[in-house]
Amino acid sequence: MTISANMTKFYINGAWVEPNSAERMGVENPATEEIVAEVALGNQTDIDSAIAAARAAFDAYTVWPVQKRIDLVKKILEVYNSRYEEFAQAMSTEMGAPIEWARGAQAWAGQVHIEATIKAAEEMAWEYDRGTTRIVHEGIGVCALITPWNWPMNQIACKVAPALIAGCTMVLKPSEIAPLSGVLFAEVCHAAGVPPGVFNLVNGTGPEVGARMSSHPEVDMVSFTGSTRAGTAVAAAAAPTVKRVAQELGGKSANIILPTADIAAAVAAGVNAIMSNTGQSCDAPTRMFVSRAQQAQALAVAKETAEALLPGDPTLETTTMGPLISKTQWEKVQRLIQAGIDEGATLVTGGIGRPAGLNHGWFAKPTIFGDVKNEMTISKEEIFGPVLAILPYDSLDEAVTMANDTVYGLAAYIAGPVEDAKPIARKLRAGTVNLNYPDWDTSAPFGGYKQSGNGREYADWGIHDFCEIKGIVGFGV
Repeated sequence: MTISANMTKFYINGAWVEPNSAERMGVENPATEEIVAEVALGNQTDIDSAIAAARAAFDAYTVWPVQKRIDLVKKILEVYNSRYEEFAQAMSTEMGAPIEWARGAQAWAGQVHIEATIKAAEEMAWEYDRGTTRIVHEGIGVCALITPWNWPMNQIACKVAPALIAGCTMVLKPSEIAPLSGVLFAEVCHAAGVPPGVFNLVNGTGPEVGARMSSHPEVDMVSFTGSTRAGTAVAAAAAPTVKRVAQELGGKSANIILPTADIAAAVAAGVNAIMSNTGQSCDAPTRMFVSRAQQAQALAVAKETAEALLPGDPTLETTTMGPLISKTQWEKVQRLIQAGIDEGATLVTGGIGRPAGLNHGWFAKPTIFGDVKNEMTISKEEIFGPVLAILPYDSLDEAVTMANDTVYGLAAYIAGPVEDAKPIARKLRAGTVNLNYPDWDTSAPFGGYKQSGNGREYADWGIHDFCEIKGIVGFGV
């Protein structure tokens, strides 16, 4: 792909500007370990400039009629679609995502979330009366948006689109590990005619740029997606200025296969769900619960399904699994696979090292563990790689208890007849419960219980996160 000339610049107040610092960071293609670009790393001066631009633009932008703001986001969607293949190529390069996955999932996610936000905004009651009080939804103010590397366009679209429609101005910090698509998105916003200062982009690290954004007194809200560890740092930095903090954090999602399910189909679908995106999804169903009597069959199906995956060159349309994002992530996954072996889980397939025939790139073996106990490290810790832990249960009550025995609560899955699954769904402490691997619903609320975060994204749920609610009492007298 052609790398944007704006990679070493920031987008502030409607223009591409030179950074205050000369510091650069290489952008690695994790499939090849080659440096494909350099990205500028911002500092406090850069972020202060971007926030000042957003603050100066807020008063004029937030009073735009709602329909005018919706029309602006429609224009962003139009320009995004015209550069769709560029986004797919960018994410394939920066993440090592197989090109078909980059087109059909990564770039697609940005498209459909913008569409869902537009639809929700057009259907939303922005003002209404309750007795003599007029209820008004208004933009919260200047927003700091901090997004991760694993679903770049998904998270940028889920933050920028609702923030714009709510009447907010913003500064976006994409992940410095996967910044190519973020710079493309800033170019889209510019081409769509977003007014100067309304959308700004500064690249940089979390400890430098992210921390300043979170603590800045002129920021009214932080919307953060990333690890729970980083999320707690964001919340602590934001606390002294009492700004709103919305967070989508880690997960260790349970997948309960009911005894009445089609075991072969349910297990195969569950394996493919965890292995997609190389296991690097916060809501991946990484803990599979099967009845003890059916575990042997489940392990056989899981082994066959995992071994049918084709890790390798992401530019080939036949490749079904890409690499992990970095050496650091690869080493973490290797450590946790070894922990599973050392703690006595049954290694069904996969294990330590790269897949056969792959001698470079941060590829990990699709790995299945059976006979996993609830207290094992691989059952407790978020691995963020292609590793599935299968835990046997003796009763559904036990399965539910083990499923809920986690500090996380982002998502859960149940496979089996819907009428059998519904009462189990109500018992699971998770923000999203998926029955029988449904299609992605971009109108459903997305967010977590417990240490998986707070707030909800997608459609009108995301719009509400970026709104203040004003009651004008006596309005209807």
